[in-house]
Amino acid sequence: MNNRDFWAGVFLIAIGAAAMLMARDYAFGTALRMGPGYFPNVLGGMLIVFGIYLVAAGLRSGEAIAGPWSLRALVVVPASLALFGALVDRAGFIAAMLVLMFGSATATTEFRLVEALLFSVLVTALCAVIFVWALGLPYPLIAGF
Repeated sequence: MNNRDFWAGVFLIAIGAAAMLMARDYAFGTALRMGPGYFPNVLGGMLIVFGIYLVAAGLRSGEAIAGPWSLRALVVVPASLALFGALVDRAGFIAAMLVLMFGSATATTEFRLVEALLFSVLVTALCAVIFVWALGLPYPLIAGF
């Protein structure tokens, strides 16, 4: 049970079950007329199925989790996500995305400043084009504009 696939599967099963549990009182609907409970139930069911597959794969393989957990990654990545959520409306999509990408890049022990900056700028530009321009999500690129 010291296997990353096993624990990833357990995590997916827990998230899928939680989604289905939270959506239990919503109307399900049909595929043509989806109710508010349709998406969380279908997605939760898919997560459970994938989780069962990963648990089975983890139990079959004898591969153990290698190395200790990185405390820096466990703190920095969720903090970057929280900052993204806080900044997206206040500072704009571009600033929030840059903080998310650069902050997440600092979580690794192999951090290189130039690579992280270049990657952050490129991914931010790509996400701005896809989400704000192509999909038309209502996020300001820069706050106040």
